[in-house]
This record gives sequence, structure tokens and C-alpha cells, in this order.
Amino acid sequence: MQYTKVGMAADHAGYELKEVLKDFLSDLGLEVIDFGTHSTESTDYADWAHPMASAVENNEVDFGISVCGSGNGINMTVNKHQGIRAALCWNKEISELARLHNDANVCSLPARFISTQVAKEIVTAFINTTFEGGRHMARIEKIPCK
Repeated sequence: MQYTKVGMAADHAGYELKEVLKDFLSDLGLEVIDFGTHSTESTDYADWAHPMASAVENNEVDFGISVCGSGNGINMTVNKHQGIRAALCWNKEISELARLHNDANVCSLPARFISTQVAKEIVTAFINTTFEGGRHMARIEKIPCK
């Protein structure tokens, strides 16, 4: 594992999964920076996603995990940041490919569609997979708008 610090963000639908994953990551020895939300009270994912994405962009954390009900809204939000390559991951294989081929730096999760166990498998794969580089680097370099 090459990481030491992770940023996390979730809306109300992702709050409970975020809390479980926060403990899981802490148990793995990672420092977790929780950007919120801090309850199941209805909230807007963008309020929490933007600060977390900024922390990833500014290298204040090594990577991010974002969680909302479908994973879509929070994933779209963090991807508005030029330095973010967030992947919506619903299984271990997608997570591995996001890191291996896309050098993803945020893992977005659909809390209403995956189990806690699957979420842990996804995050574990994300943490333990290294970017392959090579032919994929040229593709990644074309992602930012110039």
C-alpha cells in the first residue's frame, strides 16, 4: 500500500457506508480526513465533494473516496475538478481497472447498490492497485480541458 492519507466525502445516502469505510481504512493504518456529511440528515453532496476533491488536487490527501446513493451525483461533482480522475466503482474489477488504466485518484461508490462487504473489496482493490502507465499515460494526459 503506497498511501497514508485518504479524504472522504458523502451525502446523507452515503453517510452510513462512509462511516463503515472510515473505520475500515483506519484499521488498515490510513489517516482519514472526513469532509462530511456527519449525519443522515438530508444534504447536498456537492457541499462535501468539492472540499474533498480540492484536497486531492492539492495533495493534502493521497486519494479520495466519495459516496452517495447512486454514486453518480458525487462522482460528477468531483470530476469537475481538473486534477481529479474519479471512477464510479460498483465491483472490485472496475476499481482495479480504474487504477490500473486510468490512474484514478477518487473512488466513487453507490451506497444504495452495493453491500458493505463489496464496498470494502472495492476500496481494498483501489488502494492496492498501481497505475500501469505506458500506453495509458498518453490517454490520461488528454483528459484535462486546455
